[in-house]
Amino acid sequence: MNEKERHEFIIERYNQDERMMVLAFAQWCINENLDPLALYRVAYPDQPDNELLVSVLDETVPAKQAVIISHESIISLLYTFGNDDLAYVVQETYTSRRRQKQH
Repeated sequence: MNEKERHEFIIERYNQDERMMVLAFAQWCINENLDPLALYRVAYPDQPDNELLVSVLDETVPAKQAVIISHESIISLLYTFGNDDLAYVVQETYTSRRRQKQH
């Protein structure tokens, strides 16, 4: 594999991994009865809707059919891909909902 092929492979692999992260985030939102686009807008109010997020919404399944995804896993994935603001919003939303359930 030459330098150009290696570079293209790395970019393609990153894009695939990023897509899986976005899909996991969207599915976590569905599982938690949250709107993924609404949470994204809270984290990034000055940005347009994330095209990748919009495109993966059709790949999510109803919460009853989905694999359980912990909020810790989503937060870790978001931080790994540099989505710190979104990770913060996820944590705040999760914490707020937990407090509401306790009362």
